[in-house]
Amino acid sequence: MKHVFTANVWQEGDAFVAQAIEVDVASQGESVEDALDNLREALELHYTPPVVTSPPQTHRIEVDIPDK
Repeated sequence: MKHVFTANVWQEGDAFVAQAIEVDVASQGESVEDALDNLREALELHYTPPVVTSPPQTHRIEVDIPDK
């Protein structure tokens, strides 16, 4: 099924960045066209269901967060 996304494209240094407005997905390329092609691929991967090769493991971790 085809979906239409809106992409913002801007230049950062020598690279072009393309970001889909509707979802938090972005990619980059050497040209506007490359950035948009890479964004298409990133969106396809974003919406591809993961395939589990081993069961997930749950871990607890501690993180030091400084007081404000």
